[in-house]
Order: sequence, then structure tokens, then C-alpha cells
Amino acid sequence: MSVRIAVTGRIPDAGFELLHEAGEVVAWESLAVPTVDEVHALVKGAHAVLTLLTTKVDDAFLDAAGPQLKVVANVAVGYNNIDVAACARRGVICTNTPGVLTEATADIAMALVLMSTRRLGEGERVIRGQQPWQWGMFYMLGSGIQGRQLGIIGMGDIGTALARRAKAFGMTIAYSNRNPVSPPVEAELGAEFMSQVELLASSDVVSLNCPYSTATHHLMSVDQFRTMRSTAFLVNTARGPIVDEAALVEALRTGQIAGAGLDVFEQEPTVHPGLLERDNAVLIPHLGSATRETRAAMASLAARNAVNVLGGIAPLTPIPVPAA
Repeated sequence: MSVRIAVTGRIPDAGFELLHEAGEVVAWESLAVPTVDEVHALVKGAHAVLTLLTTKVDDAFLDAAGPQLKVVANVAVGYNNIDVAACARRGVICTNTPGVLTEATADIAMALVLMSTRRLGEGERVIRGQQPWQWGMFYMLGSGIQGRQLGIIGMGDIGTALARRAKAFGMTIAYSNRNPVSPPVEAELGAEFMSQVELLASSDVVSLNCPYSTATHHLMSVDQFRTMRSTAFLVNTARGPIVDEAALVEALRTGQIAGAGLDVFEQEPTVHPGLLERDNAVLIPHLGSATRETRAAMASLAARNAVNVLGGIAPLTPIPVPAA
């Protein structure tokens, strides 16, 4: 029986080239996101499936695919769309694409730091809206970041890459993490390990770079925004549901915090209407890994993971199975 590989969305050619060498490839070709029923029809009989973040992998997905399924390769570093435990119970290996998108996502996070603190999105809207303006000593003043503290929640690869960029801009680094990073990395960055409460209370910019899970759902909500400085900014390039968007809108409206820069949203692609009304919110459409080079690398890594498993070889970047 020939090997069947399903791809639940459009990916760069670099990934397809590897997959075609391993078996018959069927892929969702439309730019529109497939419905659940369309996904289930596509993956029926597949031995491997490459999934995008918009694909929910649960027991219903696994039932639709069938018992021959061996691997689900997510074309993303985050995998909150996959029930990894359910896959493990059926002997299905799950993989993701860490590492290859680190630099691109850190670039976007640093860009949001600059955009939010310097009011760049607001300024562009003035020009594009053809609103009257005139240079002046007090016109559209922002906040400088030199000598200011960047607080990073989640000091993994992306958080560390962001810290290096922020240090080059003259910021000091604080971080909150499950465990302290290695002493050489701390020394390189001059980074200070803090509790989350200490970090929120002392940082001028707070960046979310932690994975999304039940433990981090609404990690930033009413109490956390009250803990932050009124002059502080929030940046999120991780996952939307880490932030309680209703609470964020209220914090922005009342001046509890000065501003926010968001690349991800709680009900993506829907954006809370209150955010759309706030000039002190910079909003971009999930562009963290959106470079041609990065997306090609993500597709290639996901394809290599799938091909390895199909060939009886360990995948390059398996997702750990949660403890029972």
C-alpha cells in the first residue's frame, strides 16, 4: 500500500519537494481555511499529516484519519492546536518546528517594542489618513527605551534572541521563567531573574514569549495590568489567549498601562473591537515568522520530521508527551 501524506494548508514548495519523495501527497490548495469536515475528509487514510495552526488535532481528527496514521507534523513551534496526549494514546508521534523561526519572531517582537513606545502605528495612520499635522516640540511624543527595563516572560530561544536585540538598543533585561537560564547567558545579557510579580511591577516594557497552555491562559489579566506601571507597555508575539483582551482594553482605556503591541489575538483572526478603537494599541496580523526564508525552513523541517517517522527514523524535533 502506498504511503499517503496529507497537508492541511498551503506551504512553501521546499516542504512539498521532500514529501513527494516519500509518498502520495494530497493538500488543501485554497487560501481559505478548511472547515473541520473538510480537514477530516482530507486526512482520511493518511499515514502522515502536516498541520497548520488552524488545524485542530483531537480525537475526532484521529478517528477521521484512521489507525494507520503515524505522525502529525505541525508547521509551527507552538502546538496548542494539537491534543498531544490523545495522539500518544494512539501511537501517533507529534512534531513541531522550533529554532528555525527564532530570529524572525524576535525581530517582530523588537519591532513592536519600538512601534508601541514611539507611536509609529499612530503616526502612520495620521499620514495615510491625510490628517493635518505639523512638526513641533511636543507633537506625538513617545517614550525612549535606552536605559529602560525590558521584562521577558518566557526566556526560551525567542525570549533570549529578543533580549540580545533589546540590549543592543540600550535596554536592561529582566526575565521570569520556570527556571533561571544558564549563568553564561545571564552574564552575556546582564539579565536579572525575577518573579513574575516583581517583573511586572518594575518593567517599562513587558514581552510575552512563553508557550500557551492551560497554565498560561489569561496569564495577563486584570490583576497583572494593575501591577504594571502606568507608563509601561505590553508586547505579545506568543499566543493570543495568554492575554485577557477585555482586561487589556480596559487597561489601555483607563491608562493603567501606556500601550500595547500585539501580533497575536485571543480569538484570532477576530480582534477585540475595543482594541481597534485604541490608538495606543499597535496591531499586526500574526507576522512573527512571516519571512520567505523562515516559512520555507518551517515547511522543510516539518516535512523532514514526517519523512523520518515514515521511514522508521526518529524525528528531528518531537513534541514531548505530557505526563499522565
